[in-house]
Amino acid sequence: MSDHRRLGVIAGALILPFAVAGCSGLGRSAVGTISYVTPTDRVVTVSNPGVTRCHPLLRGGAKAVANHTMIDMVLYPGRGCTGTPSSYNATTLNARVTPPLRTWRSYSLVH
Repeated sequence: MSDHRRLGVIAGALILPFAVAGCSGLGRSAVGTISYVTPTDRVVTVSNPGVTRCHPLLRGGAKAVANHTMIDMVLYPGRGCTGTPSSYNATTLNARVTPPLRTWRSYSLVH
């Protein structure tokens, strides 16, 4: 193998991890499902939600949430991941609303 080719292979091997790391955050999603129960007792399941944004809890919010992903989540009483008290729900755990809070309206994933 010529010296120029060997240098090219080495340079490519050094640059490749940086290129992969730079693109790895694009379109990341949590593996698994998040299920929640609405105030009217409907069960809604979301598969593989994205980890880089706030997610609404539709149909009036959630009174109970089951996190079956490999990523922890934070539940918020307001739309757009706002409001207090928020609730930290670790991976593979369930959370229920306690008074005086009526429903959670949004969630984000911890990444």
